[in-house]
Amino acid sequence: MKTTGILTIILVLVLLSCNRNNSTKKTIIEQTENLQYIDTLKDKEEIQNLIRQTLNWAESQNSINFLPVLTDSTNSINIGFNLNQHKSNLDKLSATKFFTNGFIENYNQIILTLDKNLKNNEYGKWLVGDLPPFTFASDIDPWTLCQDVPYDKPNPFENIEVKITNLNDNKAEGFWKWGKLEIYSDSSWKDFLYSFSVIKENDKWQISYLQGFDFNEAIKKMDYE
Repeated sequence: MKTTGILTIILVLVLLSCNRNNSTKKTIIEQTENLQYIDTLKDKEEIQNLIRQTLNWAESQNSINFLPVLTDSTNSINIGFNLNQHKSNLDKLSATKFFTNGFIENYNQIILTLDKNLKNNEYGKWLVGDLPPFTFASDIDPWTLCQDVPYDKPNPFENIEVKITNLNDNKAEGFWKWGKLEIYSDSSWKDFLYSFSVIKENDKWQISYLQGFDFNEAIKKMDYE
């Protein structure tokens, strides 16, 4: 009987110990998950602010002229781009600190490729006053892939909403959409999504990709028919 009693006491102590360990483990897991969730929310807020700031800058007088065209001697045909003005565009993009070097170089290659193709007559004649014969910045704004915005207010981008689809260490992918739309807003605004990617460098998020600046899409010949 004494042996049985001792074994019972030992068993109870072991079970209590296991329960404490499981409880402690559960608490640690919950705390870790909460910390990860908080970090994710912080990242999302920072990324959303970055996208909003970028779009507001793009609408300001400090933004860039996407297509700094050069015309022929008769000022009737666009024959290429002013590369000095283009260099100024690159400097403006860099000065914002919104974009990675990779994003800026991608825009650089878009303009240089379009310039080469225009000079090689790969798009045909581009008459002054006509829309560009290529996709980039043709009839829509590359920053939004829209011709206008659904808000009638001084700051039209304060209500855009960012959704993160992939977040891994210092990289994130997602899309933004028009938020807080009126009930009567057109369905095209409600269904609209714009893809982007960002990278965290020196503890700061920067844009590495925007859908409207996709290189392969940008250099395509435009078909207006």
